[in-house]
Amino acid sequence: MQNQVTALCLAGGLLLGASTVHAALPDSARLYKNPSCGCCETYARHLESSGIDVEVIDSQPMGQIKEAAGIPYGQGSCHTVMMDGYVIEGHVPVAALEMLFEQRPEIDGIGLAGMPQGTPGMPGQQLAPYEVYQFTDGQATPFMTL
Repeated sequence: MQNQVTALCLAGGLLLGASTVHAALPDSARLYKNPSCGCCETYARHLESSGIDVEVIDSQPMGQIKEAAGIPYGQGSCHTVMMDGYVIEGHVPVAALEMLFEQRPEIDGIGLAGMPQGTPGMPGQQLAPYEVYQFTDGQATPFMTL
């Protein structure tokens, strides 16, 4: 009986911890992309699977959007997401989003340069660590490695 009570308490604690992590993520996001890009749609579905309502905006002037968002030169990707006051550039895994919204640092946003294989929305398996950067005023510094 004691073992069952301990197991139930442990399971309850794990479930509470899991819901706390997801509670840190915003309810909605706006994803800007080129109309012809399919991997961006897949990334939007990835965010939705984490409980985020995603508005997808097909926009041709992506360079202007990235410049206005302060994406550091050479650190761009195929889509830009606006989420609860932060800019998310590229195929950033949800683990990095969870850390961002738990810590809420005073930065403009985070990103993952290029379109690395195996990231959410991109086919294949991860070949190397994902180097997620943070940026403020167009300057990038490391945020986390996944």
